[in-house]
Amino acid sequence: MQLDKKDLEKQAWEALEKSILHYKGNPVGTLAAYDVSVEALNYDQCFVRDFVSSALLFLIKDKTDIVRNFLEVTLKLQPKERQLDTCKPGRGLIPASFKVVLDQGQEYLEADFGEHAIARVTPVDSCLWWLLLLRAYIVAKKDFSLAYQPEFQEGIRLIMELCLVTRFDMYPTLLVPDGACMIDRRMGISGHPLEIQVLFYAALRAARELLICRGNEDIVEAIDHRLPLLCTHIRQHYWIDIHRLNTIYRFKSEEYGKDAVNLFNIYANSLPYDQLDKWLPKKGGYLGGNLGPSQLDSRFFSLGNLMAVISDLASVEQSQAIMTLIEERWEDLVGDMPMKISFPALENEEYRIVTGCDPKNIPWSYHNGGSWPVLMWMLVAASVKTKKIDLGKRAIEIAQARLCEDKWPEYYDGKKGRLIGKQARTYQTWTIAGFLLAKELLQNPSHLPLICF
Repeated sequence: MQLDKKDLEKQAWEALEKSILHYKGNPVGTLAAYDVSVEALNYDQCFVRDFVSSALLFLIKDKTDIVRNFLEVTLKLQPKERQLDTCKPGRGLIPASFKVVLDQGQEYLEADFGEHAIARVTPVDSCLWWLLLLRAYIVAKKDFSLAYQPEFQEGIRLIMELCLVTRFDMYPTLLVPDGACMIDRRMGISGHPLEIQVLFYAALRAARELLICRGNEDIVEAIDHRLPLLCTHIRQHYWIDIHRLNTIYRFKSEEYGKDAVNLFNIYANSLPYDQLDKWLPKKGGYLGGNLGPSQLDSRFFSLGNLMAVISDLASVEQSQAIMTLIEERWEDLVGDMPMKISFPALENEEYRIVTGCDPKNIPWSYHNGGSWPVLMWMLVAASVKTKKIDLGKRAIEIAQARLCEDKWPEYYDGKKGRLIGKQARTYQTWTIAGFLLAKELLQNPSHLPLICF
């Protein structure tokens, strides 16, 4: 029996409140999942990226203490000293997650910087999400006093130093390994994946607003230099629409020198033109998944594209084209559960080579074309921002018909998102919070400044 909307929201809030994690009597975050039917593994920890949707929801409901506590405890876990041991987390990193450990009656926090993660990948996105959440807290409270505190100014500066350090790279984007973001397993996104670049851009803008104390002039100058270069680079070189596809289709390769048009030496035959020609609407477009030497990843990655709309990294015209693509290709990108994390899925030999035959990332499952309800709040936020509110309403209607009945699973499988994920946890906190946050943003667009600039 399907619950009415009020009962559904009530049950969702009750489930969210069960997930709240306490440290020394204070709420400091939310568990990844409150699923007592299976072994906890690392789902009994608070993940930075997972907590974002819960935190934004708490800020909207004026439950700001938990967000402030979270920001303070994660900042204390940030390494402040330079490490000679390259196996230790670098200065400025924010952990992927933390848990409360009880030892001889004493509580302490244990951080994970990727040492215990699948494939031991360090999370690049944690410090970027942390900055966006700090800015959201400041916007919600209309008070810069937290950001003024010396330890927060130092924390922001260390993150910026980590991101802006000179490295073996001459692009304005961030070079990262595979698995460094929400897609935390091998999926062929090493290099300059869209998700990281969009979060990097938004974090730079947040830091530019928050670095308000003396002594940060060099970092502010570096941000002012990097932002326009990054924005132009992404808008120009990652963009794919039918006009851009025609240009790439006629690229010459092996060009050399300043007059080269095909700057990244993309081989025309490396893109699936026959599929893109049929799939791209005349007025639709999107930002490709990755760009590098002889590589333009033409997969659609939802988080990167939606956050590009929300953060204004995509131009006004590009934002409208992205939402038009989602509307025109709704069955592919949304289907029966908002929404696909990536499209299309890697299949057959490509799946075997790129993922290493990952049994969790089989085609149309998990990160390889699976559907993630948490992405719904970003879809709704982008819909409201581009004045395509009907898309947000449609997504919520689809989700609320199933999520509670399915016990709030982490993800869904299948081309249409009709199957509960093969290894999905139930009562996944960011699924619950993502649904509630989507409803709040749709009902009251005045909350958009929490995440928009």
